[in-house]
Amino acid sequence: MPNIGPMELIIVLAIALIVLGPKKLPEVGKSVGKGMREFKEAVSGMSDDSSDDRPALKSESSSSDDRSAVKSESSS
Repeated sequence: MPNIGPMELIIVLAIALIVLGPKKLPEVGKSVGKGMREFKEAVSGMSDDSSDDRPALKSESSSSDDRSAVKSESSS
């Protein structure tokens, strides 16, 4: 994948300025920044939540073991 150099960045910003206009460009920049920030928080929150999910899965598996033990006792 080619790197984006300063000339390409200037061209992209110039096209955005022409398409959006000088009044809308700051609003769009704020929206993009806010979206990126929320995405980062959601991704970092997912990695924190995954450790919380693991104990719940273990307790669910132990519950199913308890159920199978109860079924085997009742069938005996």
